[in-house]
Amino acid sequence: MNTTIMLFLLQDGITNGAIYALLGLALVLVFAVTRVILIPQGEFVTYGALSYAMLATGQVPGTARLAVAMGLVAFALDLFFARNALHVRLVIRSVALNIAFPVALLGLVYALVGPGTPIAVNIALALLIVAAIGLFLYRIAFQPIAHTSVLVLLIASVGCHLALQGLGLVFFGAEGLRAPALSNAAVTAGPLRFTGQSLAVYGLTIGFIVALWLFFGYTKTGKALRATAVNRLGARLVGIRTTLSGQIAFLLASVIGAISGILIVPITTLYYDTGFLIGLKGFIAAIIGGLVSYPLTAVAAIVVGIVEAFSSFYASNFKEVIVFTLILPVLVLRSLAAPEVEEEKD
Repeated sequence: MNTTIMLFLLQDGITNGAIYALLGLALVLVFAVTRVILIPQGEFVTYGALSYAMLATGQVPGTARLAVAMGLVAFALDLFFARNALHVRLVIRSVALNIAFPVALLGLVYALVGPGTPIAVNIALALLIVAAIGLFLYRIAFQPIAHTSVLVLLIASVGCHLALQGLGLVFFGAEGLRAPALSNAAVTAGPLRFTGQSLAVYGLTIGFIVALWLFFGYTKTGKALRATAVNRLGARLVGIRTTLSGQIAFLLASVIGAISGILIVPITTLYYDTGFLIGLKGFIAAIIGGLVSYPLTAVAAIVVGIVEAFSSFYASNFKEVIVFTLILPVLVLRSLAAPEVEEEKD
């Protein structure tokens, strides 16, 4: 270990930590608004990255067809739950969101896909596909059970993770994929070399943190989400549509996950199940932040990335063990600080 190696490790750790920060922020956002521990966040990473990689090679990803299928299921659920109070406006809105939007998106993908399609277009298509999947996932799996306990929501989240991971194997196969970099530019600072991809990671992470701060602090929708996070029943009593809040939270989480995957896939080869491990590291940062604090989650994610980088240098075989061990002292301290609650007696 010398100064140069230490700087390289810090650079790698901060780059990885920036990705984990994005995922951690998405997890905190979803849990705060919906009480869902979003285990499928890793699948949003995988779907975004591999959809972009397939589009870059001129292929239509299976996720585009999945969005259409999920939209049809969501439309059927809308009709079923509103069967006693159906009206034309509700049906038209459901058709537009659940059928017209994903079908139009699939048609757009078929029309634009090709080896000469610009990178920006492929990124936009991948983001739209994953955003649609995230939106429909909430409608199908979580909206009908939104008022149940956190444990039931967690079980549903695990089921969604397993289903999406299996579908990922069907859509993308067992072979890994890589995608072209967003930029081939590079900046040298002493012994360090910052690629355009790593600069994009830093810039987008900072931009998302600032955007979320502005969104929650200065927009009506953001304040409605904060109110839903504080008291779901109280938010409903003052006229806030908690269902819409959940949809917006899942939409933001899916977009953040897809962007994280698109930032990673030019750097390293991703497989259909890689996103789960990446999402778990974001989950560690979210737990350290108490699933409520965005700044603490971002700082914790940087720490997780740096610990991972140094662990890979000193003890690469135990890298994952060391990273996941970070959660243990946090859980112990939080359990000691939590007030004692007596169990109910029969």
